[in-house]
Amino acid sequence: MQTSDPIALVCPLDWGIGHATRCVPVIGALKEQGWKVIVAADGRPYEFYQSEYPELELVRFPGTQVRYPSGPGMVLAMAVKIPRFLIGFRQEHQFLKKLISETGASLVISDNRYGCWNKGVKSVFMTHQLNIQLPKWMCGLSTVLRKINYSFIQRYHECWVPDLEDEGGLSGRLSHCIKLPGNCHFIGPLTRFSGLNGILPQLPCPPAGIFVILSGPEPQRTILESLIIGQLKETSFSAIIAGGKNESKETKVIEGRISLFPHLPSILMKHYIENSGYVICRSGYSTLMDLSATGKPAILIPTPGQTEQEYLAKRLSEMNIYYSTAQQDFRLKEAMENIKGYTGISLQNDLRLLKQRISRLKVQAGSFRER
Repeated sequence: MQTSDPIALVCPLDWGIGHATRCVPVIGALKEQGWKVIVAADGRPYEFYQSEYPELELVRFPGTQVRYPSGPGMVLAMAVKIPRFLIGFRQEHQFLKKLISETGASLVISDNRYGCWNKGVKSVFMTHQLNIQLPKWMCGLSTVLRKINYSFIQRYHECWVPDLEDEGGLSGRLSHCIKLPGNCHFIGPLTRFSGLNGILPQLPCPPAGIFVILSGPEPQRTILESLIIGQLKETSFSAIIAGGKNESKETKVIEGRISLFPHLPSILMKHYIENSGYVICRSGYSTLMDLSATGKPAILIPTPGQTEQEYLAKRLSEMNIYYSTAQQDFRLKEAMENIKGYTGISLQNDLRLLKQRISRLKVQAGSFRER
């Protein structure tokens, strides 16, 4: 493939669409600096880009499929899959080599895909989990796990952390208070809402008292949807639910006051977050970055057993930023009362640090490719 512009491959993890949405400002900054961007994705990330950014060039990049357990035992269930993940990393690595050959890419940006590095081109790993959280009964393995994590990260030329470097940022000890990899750079929080100043399309319905954002792998996404709808039916609250299923087109209206959309475009997501009474969502890091761009308070319900989300929800609740409750303890009426004492947080990112990294990489990638 011949082109006058340097080519960048952007490869988001396909566990839900959070990794895809936070790559949106990265893609925008790359294009602004003259890169031709090709997005290599699969599943819901692929559908997200195809729907919201039809002008982007997309290629299918199969990943290791994951399904969370419906009950407790998340850590053990994921640990059993480690051999499968390692095989998946190797398959990613080989598939990426083929993509680079076919596209002529001189830069690869991987959002949490551990196999997407290549010695022949500049490779960047983007993550907020340098220090992967373990349950208390496994804390003795934290140092070993961090060393293993770093061994993969150090195969990349750079590691980008989408957070503020100072005062623990948004991610806390997930990416602070530890010895960082030598290739690590903080680039500020990233949100799909960056630069969304276009004309608002016609609203499918007016803002409601509650805006619910569902996200993440199954079956927990569906379990939370059923839980929230069941409790909404027992109240008089009006609600809009963004289902996090962009492969579906079916919309529903339940009891005349609960609107369920399988997917909403980013500009409508931002509008409903800002103009609804309250937000209910998971405590996934990409969702938190979107929330922090709006300053809106929220009720956080971490995915059961997902230690990263449980840690973030607990930390931000203790900081009086977002109200948090475990899924098994969720009571809608109680949560709606308790959230009134929480402030939300507003974090703005002018993308200066991100653009600086990309600018340096453009120079390096050209000379690197010529060697």
